[in-house]
Amino acid sequence: MLRSIDQLYGKKLGAADGDIGHVKDFYFDDHDWAVRYVVADTGDWLPGRRVLLSPHAFSGIDPVGKLLPVNLTRKQIEGSPSIDLHKPVSRQYEEQYHQYYDWPFYWQGEGLWGGTMGFPGLESPVAPLPFEPATIAPQSKRADAHLRSTEAVNGYHLQAGDVIIGHICDFLVDDKSWAIDQLVVKIGHRFTGKEVRIPVGKVDRISYDDSTVFVNLTKEAVEQSPEHHLTPNDAVVPVQPVPAL
Repeated sequence: MLRSIDQLYGKKLGAADGDIGHVKDFYFDDHDWAVRYVVADTGDWLPGRRVLLSPHAFSGIDPVGKLLPVNLTRKQIEGSPSIDLHKPVSRQYEEQYHQYYDWPFYWQGEGLWGGTMGFPGLESPVAPLPFEPATIAPQSKRADAHLRSTEAVNGYHLQAGDVIIGHICDFLVDDKSWAIDQLVVKIGHRFTGKEVRIPVGKVDRISYDDSTVFVNLTKEAVEQSPEHHLTPNDAVVPVQPVPAL
């Protein structure tokens, strides 16, 4: 089932032994189109600090009311490698982070989550681990991380051919694999326009300098894309597959 990322912002995060803050942002891989981390604002618990939570720490994107359960303890999260979110997330940091939790490297192997794994997720909290910086970097299929903020990309222009036809207003993510399946685009008038869904496979490139997402579609094809609607529990209303254009 697809979930709206926009509807997950602000959700409370509950560890195995207490609240740890709320969802502030998501970091996604702009090559493989998968959410790699939830950015947690820890509020009064760890003042002035935000932490990254891998999808491995969740059983899926299925909120229980206003709470998104996390399969970790507060102590584990507090002891995780600190990060400066004002700088790009480096591959070196990711190696240290995954070694701390003893999680596999998603950038190794051919699967979306490394090896042949289809989706992440742990059934129970992992044991607390001491943090030791990585001494030998593993062989990676990519030398650098390609992580982008969904909050930052939200609002980017969508360009079809030579025409800017709308702007990005949401991301639709699979609640098991954490793969981003579609972009939600607002087209037409600011108040009377509609929201449509564009498969990420139609994205040609993203220009971060120009704040623009370029798609391999015509203006007419974008306008005729399926409209976006949510169910009362914030799940995405299924539609028929978009025909190849």
